[in-house]
Amino acid sequence: MVTFLFTLLILIPIAIAIDISEKIDNFLEHPDLGLYQIIDEYYKNFIIYYANTFMPLALFIAVILFTSKLSNNTEIIAITNAKVSFTRFLYPYFIGATLITIISLGMNHFVVPNSSKERKKFEREFIKNRSQLNELKYVKEFSLQLTDSTYIFIKSFNTSSNSGYDFTSEVYNGIQLKSKLVAGRINYNDTDSTFTLFNWKKRKIFRDRDSIFSGNKIDTVFTFTPKDLIYKSALSQEMPSGELQEFISISKNRGVKNLNAYLVELYKRTSLPIASYILTIIAVALAFRKRRGGTGVNLAMGIGIMFVYIFLMKIAEVLGGVASVNSLLYVWLPNIFFGCLAIYLYLNARK
Repeated sequence: MVTFLFTLLILIPIAIAIDISEKIDNFLEHPDLGLYQIIDEYYKNFIIYYANTFMPLALFIAVILFTSKLSNNTEIIAITNAKVSFTRFLYPYFIGATLITIISLGMNHFVVPNSSKERKKFEREFIKNRSQLNELKYVKEFSLQLTDSTYIFIKSFNTSSNSGYDFTSEVYNGIQLKSKLVAGRINYNDTDSTFTLFNWKKRKIFRDRDSIFSGNKIDTVFTFTPKDLIYKSALSQEMPSGELQEFISISKNRGVKNLNAYLVELYKRTSLPIASYILTIIAVALAFRKRRGGTGVNLAMGIGIMFVYIFLMKIAEVLGGVASVNSLLYVWLPNIFFGCLAIYLYLNARK
C-alpha cells in the first residue's frame, strides 16, 4: 500500500504539470482569475478525477516494484521452500486490491461525478473556446418522445436563452394523428416551468371534421425541460450513477435512439476498478521470478502491458459508443482479454 501511494503521488504531479503547460495561456487570459480559485475549483477536482483514474494502473506498477524487490532479495525462494503455494502467496495482494477496488468504486459512482461537474463548469467558463461552448449551447433538428402517444420536434433551440424555433408537438392514437400543435417560436420559463408559444396553430382531427385554432401567444406545459434536449456524452461524466441510470431509463422511454455513450460511461465506472484484480495477478506473475536485469526488466514489461491495456480501453470506449452495438461487451472487452492473460500467467506461475 505504501508503494501504491508512492506511485500515485508520482503520477499525479506529472499529470498536473502537463495540464498546466497546456492551459497556462487560458488562465492568463482572465486577469480576475486568482490562484486560489484555480486550485479550489479546478485542480482540486482535477486531482480527484485523475487519482481515481490512475488507481488501478498505480496498483499495477506498485505490485511489480514490490514483488520484484521480494524476488531480488530471494525472499520468494524462501517462501516457496516453506511449501507456501502461489495461491496462498496471492492472498495479501488481493486484500490490497480489494481495498483499492472498494475505494475506486465509491469514487467512480458518487464522488468523481460531482467533482467533474464543478471542474467542467470551470472549464466552460475559463478554458473552452466559443465553438466548444456552442456544442452544448445550441440544439438542432431534435426529436423527443414524451409519452407513448406524444412526440415533439424542434428545429433549433438555444439552451442559454431557453428559446427555440419551429416547434411541433404531435399526439397519436395508435398510428392515427389526433392533434398537431405548431409554433414559430418557443420560450421556456424557469420561474414556473412553463413554455410560451408564439405564432401558434393547433389542429384537432376528428372522425368527420378537423378543427383549427391559432393565436399569437399561449402558455402551456410539457413534460420536458431544455436540459433534456442536450444529448452530449460529456454530460454523463457529471451525473452520479443513480441520476445517470434514471436519465438513461427516461431517455429510452422517450425514444432516444443511441444512448450507448451514456451506457459506456455507466459500465466503465465498474469495469475499471474491477481491473485491479486482473492487473494484480498479471503483475505478480510477471515479477515473482527473479530475472537477469532485476526490477528494470519487470517494470518495462509492466509499463508495456499497461499501455496496451489503456489503448484497448480507449478503443473499446469509442466502439462501444457507436449505435446498435453491445456497449456492455465492448467496455468489458479489455478486462476479458487481460483476464484470459491473467489466468494463463497464474496457471503457469503456479507450476
